[in-house]
Amino acid sequence: MGFLFHVLFFLSLSLFSYQTKAEDFNSFSNITNLSARKLAGQCNWFRGKWVYDASYPLYNPATCPFVDPQFNCQKYGRPDTQYLNYRWQPFSCALPRFNALNFLEKWRGKKIMFVGDSLSLNQFESLACILHAWIPNSKTTFIKKDALSSVTFEEYGLKLLLFRTPYLVDLDFEKVGRVLKIDSIQSGNAWRGMDMLIFNTWHWWTHTGSSQPWDYIQERNKLYKDMNRMILFYKGLTTWARWVNLNVDPTKTKVFFLGISPVHYEGRDWNQPSTSCSSETQPFFGLRYPAGTPMAWVVVNKVLSRIKKPVYFLDVTTLSQYRKDAHPQGYSGDHSGLDCSHWCLPGLPDTWNQLLYAALFG
Repeated sequence: MGFLFHVLFFLSLSLFSYQTKAEDFNSFSNITNLSARKLAGQCNWFRGKWVYDASYPLYNPATCPFVDPQFNCQKYGRPDTQYLNYRWQPFSCALPRFNALNFLEKWRGKKIMFVGDSLSLNQFESLACILHAWIPNSKTTFIKKDALSSVTFEEYGLKLLLFRTPYLVDLDFEKVGRVLKIDSIQSGNAWRGMDMLIFNTWHWWTHTGSSQPWDYIQERNKLYKDMNRMILFYKGLTTWARWVNLNVDPTKTKVFFLGISPVHYEGRDWNQPSTSCSSETQPFFGLRYPAGTPMAWVVVNKVLSRIKKPVYFLDVTTLSQYRKDAHPQGYSGDHSGLDCSHWCLPGLPDTWNQLLYAALFG
C-alpha cells in the first residue's frame, strides 16, 4: 500500500507539473486560487525582469535597528553594492512602490505574523526596516522570547510578529528522541487572533545527517526513521492546509504563503558549473532559469489548489532564482562559511514585501 501511494503521488505531481508547463507554469491562472486572482486583477506580478534603479534600496541598513547580523552584508564587508540597486519590473504592469505611511495607516492597531523558518525572519526584518525608514523617529518596541519575536510601531499600534517554526508542523522531544509530527500542529495555537498570516516552509525538509533536527517521523502514532522528502513535505503541508481550513476566518484574517526560496550553491543551475553564489554580483538576466521549476514548487501548488480557505500565493520562486547575486555569500556576522540560501538586507526580501503590498493595495 505504501509503495502504491508513492507511485500514485509522483504520477499526480508529474502530471500536474506537465500541465503547468504546458500552460506556462508562470501564468497567473496557475499560481493561486480565485481569491488571489481577484486581488491581483489582470496583472501577473511574478513574471518580469530585474532592472537597475538608482533609487533603490528602500532603506539604509546602518539606520535600521532590526537587521540580523546574518543578513547585514554591508556591515560585514561585502565590497560591491550594485546588488542593492535592482528593482523587479513585471512584464505586464508596474509594481506599486511601497508606501509605508499608507501601510501603517491601513493596518493601524493590527497584528501581522510571519510563520516559518529563517526565510520568514528575512522577510519579517525586511518589512520592519521598510516601515522604520519612513518613520525613523517614531517609537518602536522590540521583544524576543523563545520562538516568538515582535516589533511594535507604537504610534500606529501595529505589531509585526515572527513565530519561528521551520516545518510548520510540530517538532517535539519524546523519550525516543526528537520527533517530527507531520499530522500535528499544536503550535498553531500561537497563530490565532492575527489579522494577517504569512507562512513559509521548505529548506529544513531537505536537511539530512548532522543538520537534520529530528530522529523520527510520526504519523498516526506510527514512527518512521525516514521518508521520501517530497512525500514528507506534501504530508506536512497538507496538515498545515487542514489547520488553515479549520482555524482561519477569512473575514478576519488574510493568509499568504511565501513560495519556495531558491539556493545558489551550484552554478550549474544557471549554466556556470564552476561557480556558486560566492562570486556573483549581478542577477541572471535570461528569460528562463536553466534549473527549471523546483519539485517543491509543484508540491506547494498541489496543496494550495485543494485548500478551501482563500490563501494568496506569493510566487517568488522564479524572480528569486534570478537573484544569484543577492545572498550574504561570506559576508555574514552570524553565519560561518558560504551562505547561498539566505538573503542580504536590504535586498531580495524587500521585493517579497513589495509584492505583499501590491496584493493588499494594488
